[in-house]
Amino acid sequence: QVQLVESGGGLVQAGGSLRLSCAASGRTFNTYAMGWFRQAPGKEREFVVAISRSGGSTYYADSVKGRFTISRDNAKNTVYLQMNSLKPEDTAVYYCAASRLVVPTTTPREYVYWGQGTQVTVSS
Repeated sequence: QVQLVESGGGLVQAGGSLRLSCAASGRTFNTYAMGWFRQAPGKEREFVVAISRSGGSTYYADSVKGRFTISRDNAKNTVYLQMNSLKPEDTAVYYCAASRLVVPTTTPREYVYWGQGTQVTVSS
């Protein structure tokens, strides 16, 4: 069992930055690929970015490429999402999730553990 706890959300003006963190419990963090998803009101949950177990491979949604950066520190059981040049359309609840797949996927159903989410609001 892995428990994930996100933090770092908040209110920011367009063009600003936020850094989200996701802390994982347990000793097996480095056996999971990690992903960030987001869900805006009235919309389906969408893939944002994922990172492989070692951190050597990353995958970004086109909408965030060049603005967001995912990283992980396996010694600290934590994955990070640095978000720069934020836009109002980035407003959503952001979730981190863990997948047992070797190659990270963009599909939510392939992730077995989820955090409770953290709200990100970008004002125009």
